[in-house]
Amino acid sequence: MSQLIEHGTERRNKPATAANGSPIARIKSQDLFRQMRELEIDHGGRIYKLRLTQLNKLILTA
Repeated sequence: MSQLIEHGTERRNKPATAANGSPIARIKSQDLFRQMRELEIDHGGRIYKLRLTQLNKLILTA
């Protein structure tokens, strides 16, 4: 079991890369929400809502 935890920790601390090897930007959810529970994302003129649930999960809806 400790190997599983160590592997998960290693993965979180390692910089993310796409399949083609290019880096993927990583943003902490606390930086996005800034003490709020919901935010809106404008994507091509369509508004999406990103919400933080009571169980600390993310939900994205159109």
